[in-house]
Amino acid sequence: MAQSKADKIVGYYLTYDDETGAEKSQVQIFKATNGKYYGKIVWLKEPLKNGKPKVDDKNPEAKLQSRPVMGLQILKDFTYNSGDNEWSEGTIYNPASGKTYSCYMNFETPTKIKIRGYIGASWMGLGKTAFWTKESAQRK
Repeated sequence: MAQSKADKIVGYYLTYDDETGAEKSQVQIFKATNGKYYGKIVWLKEPLKNGKPKVDDKNPEAKLQSRPVMGLQILKDFTYNSGDNEWSEGTIYNPASGKTYSCYMNFETPTKIKIRGYIGASWMGLGKTAFWTKESAQRK
């Protein structure tokens, strides 16, 4: 069965550090049974902090601060908009800051997606853009 245009987003993506541009993590984007798209961290360049697995210590909810960053779901509830050829209506969580932003994603090139996280309305320009590179398999 041919993959739908909406499912083109499904796969593994390498993310980069905002400041250094170095490889940071790998995120798996998948389609859930509700038809929406989600993404979770499946690989970390530096999985340890002080000799222990990194945890979500910047999360504003104290009860979530001990959950591991590995496996953390950072993209939630995206739907495909064929008119704009983008995945939108979702959110992105940044474990480095503990903040969640409205977000949309689209392909910049066949192997690179643009992730735009923002506050308020997307046209207001209050946000940050990142580019992730699609990879063929999960990193070990």
